[in-house]
Amino acid sequence: MPSACATVYHSQEEAFELAFGTGVSVTAEPVFLTDEQIAAVEREARVKLDSGLFTFYTAERDGKSLGFAAIESHTVRTQPESLLIVLSPTGEVGRVEVLAFHEPPEYQPAARWFELMKGRTIEQLIPGNGIDAVSGATLSSVAALASVRKVKAIFRQAHPAGGE
Repeated sequence: MPSACATVYHSQEEAFELAFGTGVSVTAEPVFLTDEQIAAVEREARVKLDSGLFTFYTAERDGKSLGFAAIESHTVRTQPESLLIVLSPTGEVGRVEVLAFHEPPEYQPAARWFELMKGRTIEQLIPGNGIDAVSGATLSSVAALASVRKVKAIFRQAHPAGGE
């Protein structure tokens, strides 16, 4: 049953424009992780993967890579949240944007909290290692940090030359 306080902030197309600007070519890049890669992601990101299939979106302008984006959805408390996680061509977090949030609005961390994730390593994205969970939005902030760690770890497996 949909939540009465559900908010969808951006469509996928709007999210890509927000992340990379207009006039950009965005291509879906499916990633098929092996069992060994799944184990590495779970160990490094400290998350459990539901599947070895993941999609990055590659953004280019005039043949030059602008970076990658992932749309990550997860359950916060009982309702879903979708995040746009934007990585640089080398795998650094450039932006995290809430696309949809179906929990009550008071459970959503402020936009300035998401800014703290820019440029952080996976280790720094563990609550208490550089970014604290948000009081009153603890489950939301812990879930968001886990999603960003997961995306960074998958990126490192899919693009071993990039990343940390």
